[in-house]
Amino acid sequence: MIVVNAVVKTTPETIVALQGAMSTMETASREEQGCLDYTFSVELNDSSTLRITEKWVTLDDLLAHFQTPHMAEFQAIMGSNPPETMDVKIYEVQEIDPFG
Repeated sequence: MIVVNAVVKTTPETIVALQGAMSTMETASREEQGCLDYTFSVELNDSSTLRITEKWVTLDDLLAHFQTPHMAEFQAIMGSNPPETMDVKIYEVQEIDPFG
């Protein structure tokens, strides 16, 4: 499984301005082949920190996601509302169940 963990530092106002685009991105991405999860969230203790968490079956699925029209549209919207910083990490992981 491929996991994407992105931390975006911006302003609370920018996050509010991006809510429609983020909702569209979540919905469209979750319909893609190989997408197990795609979620935007705002930290409870820091309303200027946006997190993006994605889970994909394969790296090829994630790479295909990067080529979609909704990704291009979202990147354009982000470009017109640039974050202060963005830290994106991509991991290949194996899921474990420590309780089962």
